[in-house]
Parts: sequence; structure tokens; C-alpha cells
Amino acid sequence: MKIETKYFGQVHIEESKVIEFEHGLPGFPTESQFIILDLLENPVFQVLQSVKTDQTAFVIADPYHLFKEYEFNLDDNTVELLEINSKKDVLVFAIVSLKDPFESSTVNLQAPLVINQSKRRAKQYITNDKRHLTKTPFNSSNVKEV
Repeated sequence: MKIETKYFGQVHIEESKVIEFEHGLPGFPTESQFIILDLLENPVFQVLQSVKTDQTAFVIADPYHLFKEYEFNLDDNTVELLEINSKKDVLVFAIVSLKDPFESSTVNLQAPLVINQSKRRAKQYITNDKRHLTKTPFNSSNVKEV
């Protein structure tokens, strides 16, 4: 299927790779289907693109790649909602707010995106962990080599 995207124009996607956010994302309750698109020139960042609305797209990154000490625990309700049976099924991403200059960009570690990659179900999970901020400063010295 073909979709219009914010950053890449029209692209062909496989429907089997569409991720379902049952309740949408906070602030975007009607946006429930997304696809993850790679940034070919930068393996650290990807784009979470709405399948329905071309201008609804978020730059995302693996928070464990950006912050070596990052951790949080999922509650039982989220594990059940996403039908998680194994840790190997889980992908975690954080939404990145890109700024100019790049060094002033931030990462939302308070509300990671948790995806069951085998079931294609996802949720933005609010951790309520005071160690994590919604606007965690991006520090390039934290980034692991790819």
C-alpha cells in the first residue's frame, strides 16, 4: 500500500508492518496506525509515521542506544494490553524533539513507545519515574557506537 509521509513523500509500505496504537498517542487520539521508517543516512534515528495523516510523524530513537543507564518497568496491565509473552517481542523507542542546533535536542524518556513487534501492538507508556524527563537533554557523548 502507498502512503504520503511528512519526510519522505509517497512511500510503499507493507500492511503487515503497520503498528496499532489501540488508543492512539497522547494528543493524537485518532491516530492509531503507524509505520516505522528508517533514516537511511542515520541508523540511530527512525521516523514513526502515521498511516492516515501525512503530517503526523515523529523522529524516534532507541533510548538504550542513547542513554546507557535507561531502564523502566512495565505494569501488568500494559503487558496484558500489548499481549507481551517474551522480552524478545518488545521494542522500545523514545520520541526525539529535534532542535537547531542539534545539541539542544531532547528525548522523551518519561513516556517511551513500547511495541510488541510480533503482535504489532503498541502504546506510549507513561513511566511516572522521576529519574526520567519528558525533555531529557540529548548528549552526544552518551550515544553508543552503531
